[in-house]
Amino acid sequence: MAAPDQITVKQLARLIGTPDCPVLIDCCIDDDFHADPRLIPTAFRHPFDDMASLVPQLLGKRVITICQKGLKISAGSAAVLRAHGVAAENLEGGNFAWRDSGEPLVPVASIPARNSSGQTVWVTRHRPKIDRIACPWLIRRFIDPKAQFLFVAPSQVELVAEKFEATPFDIENVFWSHRGEKCTFDTMVEEFSLSTEPLERLAMIVRAADTNRHELAPEAAGLRAASLGLSRMYRDDLQQLEAGMALYDAFYRWARDAHTETHDWPTPGKA
Repeated sequence: MAAPDQITVKQLARLIGTPDCPVLIDCCIDDDFHADPRLIPTAFRHPFDDMASLVPQLLGKRVITICQKGLKISAGSAAVLRAHGVAAENLEGGNFAWRDSGEPLVPVASIPARNSSGQTVWVTRHRPKIDRIACPWLIRRFIDPKAQFLFVAPSQVELVAEKFEATPFDIENVFWSHRGEKCTFDTMVEEFSLSTEPLERLAMIVRAADTNRHELAPEAAGLRAASLGLSRMYRDDLQQLEAGMALYDAFYRWARDAHTETHDWPTPGKA
């Protein structure tokens, strides 16, 4: 059983991918991290001996510290944060326990560089519909909760990417885009090593809706209809993205927890 100031792998796994996910701080020493340069989804690196510098941005948030084995480094880091009024716990068993449980780990090499504010910056075509909402959802829920998204005219995406050091996605001839019959969401699930059953299930729906192949997943027609409705409701792409986050939160929880549930009214056997 985890100590009162710890969280278990199972408990944390239920939170990742949801709006309730805590702030995750990987405070492994450099040698331990370089031996396996992967991160638990949404975690960011920070030196264990500089935790106090994070206090202003962590107050009022739930925080989990993570080291290699869940011992002195993460336990001490969480204790320092608690001493400054931050609600902090450390992950029982650390990265080793997470890895050994088979939970996903994101290769740090796949994550674009962050700006001076600690954000990854992404740019794509304006007026998003499906893929260009699904991908930001995936990034914010599994890679970088603070990620910044720029929506611009199609002809300007690559130029903006160059001038603003942003990563272009869902346009032709860039890394983060469609590959064969699969869409950009599929590419991100694969490249970020997030191929869990729920995300693969969701990826199939996104692919079916985005490529107009609804026979791949019966839920695709509903996702497409909701996505087109949102695009008519919002002229501002960022407002549409925020509304779309809730849509994909719901689809993800269905894919994770409710995909086998059926509707049970009227009661079978009754007219």
